[in-house]
Amino acid sequence: MPEIELTAGTIAYEDTGGPGPVVVLLHGLVHDATVWRKVVADLGRDHRCIAPTLPYGAHRTPMRQDVPLSPDSVVDLIAEFMDRLDLREVTLVENDCGRAQTVAGRHPERLARLVLTSCEAFDNYPPGAPGKMISVVCKIPGGVALMARVLSLKPLRGLPIGLGALTKRRVPDEIVDGWLLPLRTDKAVRNDFRRYNGAVRKSELLEAVDGMRKFDRPALVVWATEDRMMPREHGRRLAELLPQGRLLEIEDSCTLIAEDQPERLAQALRGFIAETG
Repeated sequence: MPEIELTAGTIAYEDTGGPGPVVVLLHGLVHDATVWRKVVADLGRDHRCIAPTLPYGAHRTPMRQDVPLSPDSVVDLIAEFMDRLDLREVTLVENDCGRAQTVAGRHPERLARLVLTSCEAFDNYPPGAPGKMISVVCKIPGGVALMARVLSLKPLRGLPIGLGALTKRRVPDEIVDGWLLPLRTDKAVRNDFRRYNGAVRKSELLEAVDGMRKFDRPALVVWATEDRMMPREHGRRLAELLPQGRLLEIEDSCTLIAEDQPERLAQALRGFIAETG
């Protein structure tokens, strides 16, 4: 994967290249760009798909320790990433985390469209039992290392406080192993994870509402009907909040729609981009 040096540190990313419409795909905590692998394999045939690995615990290169790391700073990192790559008319897609909502409000200049797929929103932050568990774990000495070891045990990966809360279908072990390796083996990455989660402001996504009300560009909200982490009503509320928002619900899926229903998600993205191009 290529890398780029940003203010906060080095970010690796996947870039399919090509002249097609630009799609930037953002992942959630303890995932990396590979969470989009099935969608990119489909959509990347006629779109330029760019998927950065954000400093959420699955990143291989620790961030600079002299630069603050928080959800707010990641918003700026995403904007800087698009600026440095000179990405224009971007379709910004995010799953699980909610940073794209703030990016749309604060840094809309490079965005042509916004797609929010089953993500943190409003007061559901941190989301569900897993989100609250992470908040607690990050406050306990040695807690992050212990969490990574527990999640590394293959028989426990389906638990409702782990990946079992996010997917209906088991994510291949080799993918999950890759997500967990940095947390298991790199003390500096664990420190990044603690810094990020320790800086969470519960009001952040409520504050993002005003910015989204002003984002008068095409917006698609894709929500999983069986999501255990993100309330189904939040999908409707987000679509109504965005001036050009529309809602698409996808059945037989939990939060990680890119894992549970990648073909349907890729089809939805392709159709939305074509229709609003």
